[in-house]
Amino acid sequence: MRRHMVSHSWLLLKKELGLYQLAADIMVMIRVCKMFRQGLRGFREYQIVEPVYRRNPIFSFWDKKKQGRIAFDTMDFIVEKGHFPPEAIKIMQKKPSWRDEHEIQVLCNILQSLVSFRNYAEPLQVLLAKVMRFERFGRRRVICKKGQRGSSFYFIYLGTVAVTEDEDGSSAFLDPHPTLLQKGSSFGEKGLLSTSVRWATVVCMEETEFLVVDREDFLANKLDEEIQKDNQYRFKLFRNMDLFQSWSDERLQQLVTLGKTQKFSYGQLITKDLLESSCIMFICKGSCEVLRLIDLGSSPCYSKWIWQHLELIDDKPLRAHLNEPDPMVRFKEFQIKSYPAQDFSSLKLLRLQEARKQQGISFSGPSKSSENNLPRMLGPKIKSRCTHSVKCSMPETKFGELPKDAAVGAYMKIHTVEQGEIVGFRQAFLPENQCDTRPFILVSLGAELIQLRREKFLKLIDDETRKKLTAMEVEYPSDEEMCQRFLKENSWNTFRKDLVRLLVEPRQMPPFVPTQPQKKGIYNSKSLVLDLYSIKKKIKPHYPIFMAPQKYLPPLRIVQAISAPRHKIQ
Repeated sequence: MRRHMVSHSWLLLKKELGLYQLAADIMVMIRVCKMFRQGLRGFREYQIVEPVYRRNPIFSFWDKKKQGRIAFDTMDFIVEKGHFPPEAIKIMQKKPSWRDEHEIQVLCNILQSLVSFRNYAEPLQVLLAKVMRFERFGRRRVICKKGQRGSSFYFIYLGTVAVTEDEDGSSAFLDPHPTLLQKGSSFGEKGLLSTSVRWATVVCMEETEFLVVDREDFLANKLDEEIQKDNQYRFKLFRNMDLFQSWSDERLQQLVTLGKTQKFSYGQLITKDLLESSCIMFICKGSCEVLRLIDLGSSPCYSKWIWQHLELIDDKPLRAHLNEPDPMVRFKEFQIKSYPAQDFSSLKLLRLQEARKQQGISFSGPSKSSENNLPRMLGPKIKSRCTHSVKCSMPETKFGELPKDAAVGAYMKIHTVEQGEIVGFRQAFLPENQCDTRPFILVSLGAELIQLRREKFLKLIDDETRKKLTAMEVEYPSDEEMCQRFLKENSWNTFRKDLVRLLVEPRQMPPFVPTQPQKKGIYNSKSLVLDLYSIKKKIKPHYPIFMAPQKYLPPLRIVQAISAPRHKIQ
């Protein structure tokens, strides 16, 4: 009876405290951790599972307690971003004839993120989605080898590949600016149109995912006709250019086969440095901008402009600078700044000495006049109204000291490349000691262009084409001229805002605007404005600061405008 009461109380305790359930949960957690220790070998960026386990995602082990084998699917625990969806991979593992219309439409919707896929007509997109297969390769894997016959056509869904002229692709990892193809690009379609061999090697720069179309499916679905249309479009484009009017059709066809059409969205970066880029670009549609990162701190006019405006900063509030000063004070400052102040007491003493000599009176007192009896300058003793010294770190520059926070940079537009123009050949025919070594950035404004290797292009041109290219070169302005233009534009924008604020009278009763919660974002209007009033403040800004990397130099803060002290507009 007593033993029965003890067992009954133990059952009640288990139900109330849940100790049994807790112990069971702990046992399950231990088993799961054991499986993770056996199946996973560490984290790798956003991927929990290594590529080896992607090929064999399911593994199993023998459980001694249950006397059975437990299987574990690692694909259920993968944390990855931007990869090809597993549902689409399952669809592509099927044979083309087994895929139904719904599955093909799902693939078409996923592939709309690829620019090269969107370039095809809708019927061809459906045919491509029907015959594609999925492949994933690791870093340094050679996809296409130079000198071999092409058998497949590739779309890049994730990752980056490099195009080289060696057989193993090792030069891509040594070249500082290799020819890269990223997500949305395609390659290999030209090798399927003819029996010629590959003219370049394509190697993976990182783990890359491809969507592959084989030769048999490529020809069966008449995709070669679409490629021929693209070649004809490029041939007509080159033929209409004045640069290639003297070229024969055969040589122009060689140029067509070397080029590749690419589309860039508005604001997309095309190349970081035109000088070190190995490609020449022909603008087919749209336009591009050539930008230059200007270091304002290295300009003498900028240093002078900064110190002229810092002299207006004092301990008074900002509104005190906007009030009109007293007329007498302005007149005195005008005298001080326009003419050097002089002491005429020496002239008066000289006149008294001459008058006393005529009267026979000797003047034995000490004379304060100088030896040449010229007026004495009092510039250093007479000061303007309350000056203020800026207390902050002052790094030394070529043109004197400059506040550390005022050492900023700005992106300036150098040139706009319009449709039908060429970019990337600048100074190609000049010796190295005469070339402009400044880096220039090329940004797309919604452009479609044809890229080809500079070495291949220079081998095809003749003397007449060389002269035309030399005449087409555009001379870019110096950094000092760009800095002066930046300061003029900044002064004009500031004056325009002040003038609009002065002329437009504020309303008596502003309209009611419902308050909305402010969205959190990276961009802030103050992030790109240098405020000279905050130079002496030690409080860190609550908005982000954008920094631009420089070659062999520390990062530089980027601004679009400078807010400086100024007088009130009358």
